[in-house]
Amino acid sequence: MSSVAVLTQESFNEHRSGLLPEQGKAAAAGPSGAEAEDSLPTYKDAFPPLPEKPLPEGVQETGNAWTSKIKPLKSSLITQVFHVPLEERKYKDINQFGEGDQAKVCLDIMHKTGAHLELSMAKDQGLSIMVSGKHDEVMKARKEIVSRLQTQASATVAIPKEHHRFVIGKSGEKLQELELKTATKIQIPRPEDPSNLIKISGTKEGLEKAKHEILLISAEQDKRAVERMHIEKVYHPFITGAHAKLVGELMQETGARINVPPPSVNKTEIVITGEKEQVALAIAKIKKIYEEKKKNTTTIAVEVKKSQHKYVIGPKGNTLQEILDRTGVSVEIPPLDSSSETVILRGEPDRLGQALTEVYAKANSYTVSSVSAPSWLHRFIIGKKGQNLAKITQQMPKVHIEFTEGEDKITLEGPTKDVQIVHEQIEVIVTDLVSRMDYTEISVDPKFHRHLIGKGGANINRIKDHHKVSVRIPPDNEKSNLIRIEGDPQGVQEAKKELLELASRMENERTKDMIIEQRFHRAIIGQKGEKVKEIRDKFPEVIINFPDPAQKSDIVQLRGPRTEVEKCTKFMQKMVAEMVENSFSVSVPIFKQFHKNIIGKGGANIKKIREETNTKIDLPAENSNSEMIVITGKKANCEAAKNRILAIQKELANITELEVSIPSKLHNSLIGSKGRFVRSIMEECGGVHIHFPTEGSGIDAVTIRGPVEDVEKAKKQLLSLAEEKQTKSHTVELRAKPEYHKFLIGKGGGNIRKVRDSTGARIIFPTAEDKDQELVTVIGTEEAVAEAQKELEALIKSLDNVVEDFMTVDPKHHRFFVLRRGQVLREIAEEYGGVMVSFPRTGTQSDKVTLKGAKDCVEAAKKRILELIEDLDAQVTMECVIPQKFHRSIMGPKGSRIQQITKDHNVLIKFPDREDQQAPSADAPVQENGEANGEVKEPADPLVPKKCDVIVLSGRKERCEAAVEALKALVPVAIAVEVPFELHRYIIGQKGSGIRKMMEEFEVNIQVPAHELQSDIISITGLASHLDRAKEGLLERVKELQAEQEDRALRSFKLTITVDPKYHPKIIGRKGAIITQIRNDHEVNIQFPDKNDENQDQITITGYEQNAVAARDAIQAIVGELEEMISEDITLDSRVHARIIGARGKGIRKIMDEFKVDVRFPQSGAADPNLVTVTGRPEQVDEAIDHLLNLEEEYMADAVENEAKMAYMKPSGSTASSMEEPRGPSKGFVVREAPWTSGNEKAPDMSSSEDFPCFGAPVTNARSSPWGPKRF
Repeated sequence: MSSVAVLTQESFNEHRSGLLPEQGKAAAAGPSGAEAEDSLPTYKDAFPPLPEKPLPEGVQETGNAWTSKIKPLKSSLITQVFHVPLEERKYKDINQFGEGDQAKVCLDIMHKTGAHLELSMAKDQGLSIMVSGKHDEVMKARKEIVSRLQTQASATVAIPKEHHRFVIGKSGEKLQELELKTATKIQIPRPEDPSNLIKISGTKEGLEKAKHEILLISAEQDKRAVERMHIEKVYHPFITGAHAKLVGELMQETGARINVPPPSVNKTEIVITGEKEQVALAIAKIKKIYEEKKKNTTTIAVEVKKSQHKYVIGPKGNTLQEILDRTGVSVEIPPLDSSSETVILRGEPDRLGQALTEVYAKANSYTVSSVSAPSWLHRFIIGKKGQNLAKITQQMPKVHIEFTEGEDKITLEGPTKDVQIVHEQIEVIVTDLVSRMDYTEISVDPKFHRHLIGKGGANINRIKDHHKVSVRIPPDNEKSNLIRIEGDPQGVQEAKKELLELASRMENERTKDMIIEQRFHRAIIGQKGEKVKEIRDKFPEVIINFPDPAQKSDIVQLRGPRTEVEKCTKFMQKMVAEMVENSFSVSVPIFKQFHKNIIGKGGANIKKIREETNTKIDLPAENSNSEMIVITGKKANCEAAKNRILAIQKELANITELEVSIPSKLHNSLIGSKGRFVRSIMEECGGVHIHFPTEGSGIDAVTIRGPVEDVEKAKKQLLSLAEEKQTKSHTVELRAKPEYHKFLIGKGGGNIRKVRDSTGARIIFPTAEDKDQELVTVIGTEEAVAEAQKELEALIKSLDNVVEDFMTVDPKHHRFFVLRRGQVLREIAEEYGGVMVSFPRTGTQSDKVTLKGAKDCVEAAKKRILELIEDLDAQVTMECVIPQKFHRSIMGPKGSRIQQITKDHNVLIKFPDREDQQAPSADAPVQENGEANGEVKEPADPLVPKKCDVIVLSGRKERCEAAVEALKALVPVAIAVEVPFELHRYIIGQKGSGIRKMMEEFEVNIQVPAHELQSDIISITGLASHLDRAKEGLLERVKELQAEQEDRALRSFKLTITVDPKYHPKIIGRKGAIITQIRNDHEVNIQFPDKNDENQDQITITGYEQNAVAARDAIQAIVGELEEMISEDITLDSRVHARIIGARGKGIRKIMDEFKVDVRFPQSGAADPNLVTVTGRPEQVDEAIDHLLNLEEEYMADAVENEAKMAYMKPSGSTASSMEEPRGPSKGFVVREAPWTSGNEKAPDMSSSEDFPCFGAPVTNARSSPWGPKRF
């Protein structure tokens, strides 16, 4: 008794599913007893074992399913060693082993072939080369080694010319193989060359091998023979036999290759190749067949219609072969290009009758018929994707149905009976289609075709679907204007009417090009195309096309109905005119220090000006040197904004504005090239602003703006320059090295002023922006310019004459001149034409100082050095006592204030080191948020100042005294401002931003008391000149905050209304649309109750009182409308719910929007799945219900039809299986003689991870198993 191995139920079911019904029943019943067990496969049959150990020699291995399929594996890499004797080595320089040419060659071979080479030297100085790699790589490397590292010999071998092609082989493969195998180069003469000598070059060993292989190939070919026989073409079928059986038997019997030309090739030659004996035997047998057939066969000729010849031939000539096979008669059919209808039968007389019968049977077995059908109906007969035709061809697969485009007929070809049946079926279809289909053709200009089709075929598809017709619009390459409409007669007429209307509308269309500057295109299109979308919505029939920005084109194209295009053109022209008007720009020069005042606190001033004047105002960047503020907008608005900005500047400083009348024709000459002349006047007169009117305006008024004195000075200069220009202006250009310019100008412009006063000419030096830094321009009257030119040229000439001079300077003063890397000397060099001043080296006691440069510059520099020495001799040291806590404030940001005092008063200022205070000092009270906690204690001895408070000044006495006064003026003072405590947090602002902004704006320190002190006093510390402005700013901010508080109180008015919770969703609207609209319209906040609130009917409105009341009225109006609404329940079959709702609710939303109602469908699991609730006004509810019931009726018809179809469909696998008769428990897949039957072991458990472990799963403790010992 054997136990069984049970596999899964699923695998057994799968196995059973492939059985025939009878087998299935038998399997279900189950075999009984020993018969069933004998029919089971054995374990070894079902699971063949793997081979464990190789068998000893002489013992045959038993074949099984595993071993028969296993092939021995071979390594893809091989290694070969080649030896090159010393006498054959190309490179014999023993000293250069591993380098030189030999090494380069090896590297190149490795790179070319991919093989790995290792060289070693034998005792006899021969070269051993070990090559590793794939077989092909090693062979190629070997060839390269032989040709490049070994000396070459050559030899020739002579074989018959006709054998050369066998040495070459197909596509030269044999020759390449030979060359690789023998590592030689083999040259075979070309076919036109009469020589039969093959040249071989390579090593001696390779030559011998190649010679041997070539002679072997030739010897093989000597044994072979080729014979050609000429036998009449008509007897070839008897030699080949039916389906080439006879010629195959002949080739097998003789061993020769017999090549008979196919029937389509008009050749009589039969070629036999092979061994000589085999060829002779084959020729004898063929001759025997030929002579026998020539003697015994006769022919008859019959007439068969040309159209029936193909049926006699059959597919690929199979019918002719069948007749030859059955009767032994060859049927000869005339060629297709021949007009002959005569068919000749050749064979033995007693077989011809049978063959003739078969020929006529085949010829008449097929017939050709045609059915009259208008060509436009062909595609309807074929059906969508050939569905209609497929029904016919499936029933009659042998009938070929052919539709020819443009012909009013259908051709049928096939077996006669089948053709008659198909003919009748198609005639019925044609008659039906002709009775209920129509067509028409309309003429439309091809240029309108793509517009009729629409984007993505939208227009034409809509017409097709709506009228249930087919419309054929010819493709562009046909250039036809005929459009064909086919379908139901009424639909055809309606579609024709609609298409003609569309075409006439397009004929009325026009295209217009508008010229709009490209700079306005972006503004017309708007952000994300919003503005152009508004234009398109306003003129939906007009297509607006803007050019690509890269084209730099100004043409905007409009296309559409004539009247609409005209309206759109006017609208866009008006829009562009407004843009042009709004693009007026004016630049206003404002002194840089007043820009922050024009911006105002938090940008308040500039924002107010922008809003009130409706302009765009751009200020230069902080790090820019420009003082121009650019205003853009309408001209009148720009002028208004300009006046307001100038008024702010006028209020802040002693700025005056003056107009000077200068003839407009002189303006360009006064401005000069790139504004050089007018810029020189502005710089000379303290930076005043001079504004000339726009060129070509004809206005004479020139505006000068700035401090009063500077304006008067600039006015005089402008008028005198204008007078010179009017009388007789003359200009001369001189060149002087840039380092001479400062010396020529002189300190404070003294030198140049002398020249101007003495000559009356104006001298202009280049600015830092000018490219030519050497160009000096002289303008004025001819005499004045000549005189000034003379003086300047003399000065420049003297500067070019370099002299060397000496002076004595007391060594105690040397350090002053060379301090800070010689800064004083650098300043002297810059000021006095680049003069070089050299002091003696440190450590030498010499007092001799050398000066080198232009004579005048040297004299001026000596004078300046003596002045400095005089100052040093008269220098005093003065102390200024200021508490250390104010030192940082006095220095200013990055020491800017102290640097200014040093520069202005020409003194040295030294601040003391900071005192390291471990604890608060006696005179420095502890402060918290600006409040002093305790009284300031006086120092023990007030007459002795603390060292850390003493600032030391060095310089002339009078200058030091002035600097002390300037330092004391910088000591900050404090004032207290009373501000209500509750406003402090608003003044501080978010993360201190508010107070920080005020401190930066007014350049003061503002200290707000700590929160726990509850104090109203805010302390402002800073320069006395800044405190008043800071106090005013703070108080102004307080007023703003108080106004905001009052406004906040007014905005916090609350109003509560009671609304039934069932109306809340309606008031909120879809995605909050309705409630958001109310909130925005009335600027209020509307709060609905939370789920957990007690008063679920309370709605709270917060905002200004009048706004809250208006919002309440709006909500109550909505509630009033909702209370008038009714709800009605109707029964709609649940099967049509999905279709009424539509994809993503699109269908039901459309119904609700159309009838202004709300439709609610039951949720899944509802008691009545057919119950639908409709809510709205009574008349709208009735209309919606009627519409829904109509839809139900329409959709139910489709649903019933679908269910009827489903009844005939094949049930799914699960349904079929459930209908089967119940079976007993399956035994699974059963085998005999399993390994676990020998002992007390159980069958392996498929659910056990120990019997069937997974890859990567942990292995449990090993135990004995039916499968044998585990190997992992």
